[in-house]
Parts: sequence; C-alpha cells; structure tokens
Amino acid sequence: MNGSVNILVIEDDEDINRLLCNIISKSGYTPKPAYSGTEAMIYFESQKFDMILIDLMLPGLSGEEILKIVTKESHVPAIIISAKLETQTKIDALRAGADDYITKPFDIEEVSARIDSCLRRYRRLSDLPITKEIHYKDLVMDTDAKKVYVNKIELKLTALEYEILFLLVSSPKKVFTKANLFESVWNEEFYGDENTVNVHMSNIRSKLSKANPNEEYIETIWGMGYRLKT
Repeated sequence: MNGSVNILVIEDDEDINRLLCNIISKSGYTPKPAYSGTEAMIYFESQKFDMILIDLMLPGLSGEEILKIVTKESHVPAIIISAKLETQTKIDALRAGADDYITKPFDIEEVSARIDSCLRRYRRLSDLPITKEIHYKDLVMDTDAKKVYVNKIELKLTALEYEILFLLVSSPKKVFTKANLFESVWNEEFYGDENTVNVHMSNIRSKLSKANPNEEYIETIWGMGYRLKT
C-alpha cells in the first residue's frame, strides 16, 4: 500500500489530529483532517476513503453517530481513538461496527501498527474469490459483491463480521478456536483477550437470528470454539 490509501482523521483537538496525520503520512498513507463530526461527514460523502479514525467526543455529530452512518453506508474500516476507558464503551463501539479501539494517550508505534493491521485485513477481504456463491442452509454468501443473505434477507455485516462468517462457512466441519479466529481475521497473535472475538460473534449470531429466528447457524463447542451448526 502507498500514498493512494486515504484516511479520514476525525479529531477536534488540533495537536492530536496533527500527530495522527503525521503518523499516517510516515506510514506512506494520505491523511485528511476533520475537526468536527459535521465537517467529517461532508468529506465522507464527497470523497473516497480507505479508513476512518474517529474520536468519540466531537462537536457537531458525535463519534458514535458517525460510526453508525459509516458502517450503514459502507464497508470502510473504522478505528476509534478515544480517551473513554470504560469497557462498556469499547464493547458498544465494537458492536456498532468499529474494527478496533485505541485509548488515549496512545503509543505512536501502536497506532501505526494497528492502522497497518486493519488495512491488511480489509485488503485481504477485498481479495476474496470473486464470482462465487457459498450456500449453507438458507444462507448465501456472494463473495463477488461481499454480501450475505439469509432467508433472502441481506445481512448488514461489517467487514470483520463478514470475514469471520466466511471462515466458518468455508470450512463447515472445522471447529475454530477463538485464537484461530483472532489470528486469521485480525492477523495478530492472540494473547488470550477473548472479548473482541466474543463481541463480533455475538453480533453475527444476532443478525442471523433476526433474519431467521427459526434456524441456528453457529454452535459453540464448549471448551473448544465455534463451528457451523450441522
């Protein structure tokens, strides 16, 4: 990846915004600063971005509102960078579709590494086989359009949720441990923090259930992990 990768930085503190833009530039990407939620949405609706960094506490639209709009209208990966340390805030952000959550004050190298990792995941998702459909029960994965249908209802999945479900559906008999899923999807070493995997798996199950409450698609193999329900 190079400077053609465009990243929208939504942060109202000018010093922090400048620092994040410098980190992005040194990584070879192109930053676009925005200092309010309203300004950010003007840019988002008129330009193409490959990633968005979002502070939660913003003038105008809040970070939570921006995240909701971004995940509803696109598959652009979003990283939250916030001073809010509460576990529930992080869980809510992940449930809303955030791909990662970084707390302030942050380490410069960590931010750079997480941006790189998230972009790699997104690029890998974009490189999945095209013109192919995967069927399981009444679930259809269109790997060309990167869409999932259950009972002919389209599921609004985030990029990470899509990739997790793709792994499960691609290997219907395989039991995936949480470490398997984390290291395959996040492309990082698993250190035992199961919360991130749990949240995304819960989101997927909830969306599947809403589309067809009479069918079970994913089962938990206690002490081992997850697999498709046979």
